[in-house]
Amino acid sequence: MKIKTALVAAALALVLWTPSCLGPDRAYNSIKNWNAKVSDQDWLNEVIFIGLWIIPVYPIVTLADVVVFNTIGYWGENPINDPGPFPGFHKK
Repeated sequence: MKIKTALVAAALALVLWTPSCLGPDRAYNSIKNWNAKVSDQDWLNEVIFIGLWIIPVYPIVTLADVVVFNTIGYWGENPINDPGPFPGFHKK
């Protein structure tokens, strides 16, 4: 029984760590880029980032990217425009 539980836990961990390996994740990157540009103050951007995880905007957008948008992009043209490079944070 313990081996079965360990295998299920390992499979779940593998599934949770690998979805972002496929596709450009343009919807997630668009939200992330928007979040980095909201304010010139990094602490405010961090509060918004945490709020978007709690609400749960980031998990829903990530799931939509993995299941819908990346699949559409693989078989045709991705409906989400490329958000460009991550603008980064102000503090180094």
